[in-house]
Amino acid sequence: MTTPSPAPRPAPAPRPVRAVRLGPRSLAALSLVSAVGVVAFCWPFLAPPTSRLSAHAEDAPWLFAGLLLLMIAVVAATISESGLGPKAVAMLGVLAATGAALRPVGAGTAGIEPMFFLMVLSGRVLGPGFGFVLGSVTMFASALLTGGVGPWLPFQMLAMGWFTMGAGLLPGQTRLRGRAELLLLAAYGFCAAFAYGTVMNLAGWPFMGSGTSNIAFDAHASVPANLARFAAYCLATSLGWDLGRALCTVVLTLALGPVLLRALRRATRRAAFETAVTFDAPAG
Repeated sequence: MTTPSPAPRPAPAPRPVRAVRLGPRSLAALSLVSAVGVVAFCWPFLAPPTSRLSAHAEDAPWLFAGLLLLMIAVVAATISESGLGPKAVAMLGVLAATGAALRPVGAGTAGIEPMFFLMVLSGRVLGPGFGFVLGSVTMFASALLTGGVGPWLPFQMLAMGWFTMGAGLLPGQTRLRGRAELLLLAAYGFCAAFAYGTVMNLAGWPFMGSGTSNIAFDAHASVPANLARFAAYCLATSLGWDLGRALCTVVLTLALGPVLLRALRRATRRAAFETAVTFDAPAG
């Protein structure tokens, strides 16, 4: 009597390839810039009514913009030091140039901004570290292309970095594929598109001046009152644009996602980011 051979063990799931491996210094710098960004965006709700920040409302956008730009440069340099090799730089350049070229396609009309779906899919495949750098660089390049350089640019860079990084933090990196993955990415893109618009509203809303409208920031009002004003401001000014951006991201993700995800994963495997580049000595 023969003993049945044991069933073969299932092959382990492939480890996701990361173009940028976040080390302790990179994580610390990224946490620092994110904390500074949260303060820069949310200071109207953090500063007490007696604070003198409102007296410098004209200077605050430039002050925060300069600080954020410096912090983003520190994070990019730290992540680069932790492993952004030449192959990852080449991939970053291609994707950033593509995203920058996609941004003017809809010219922001009714919130039609095709670059957002590319950021979602790229962050998903290439990971959170690469996603943060890609989002920031793409927004910077698109601003140079469209002439949108101003004190709002560092805020856009930081918000887009968060947007793309979030896609790289979604679960199921190795096992989730097919329709389920597409639905997850579409749902994330829908919610994150609204979050991006809401965060960017915080960059300009505090500087409208309370005398211009009853939905503007009031430095002497309580936090709940300003939250109600901000919610009314978002509903009145940006809801239509955010909805258009969210729907555009969902439609493009579902329509082009399968093809683009396969292309990105194939390019990632062939690039072999985690393999060091070596040069053979000349013969003879």
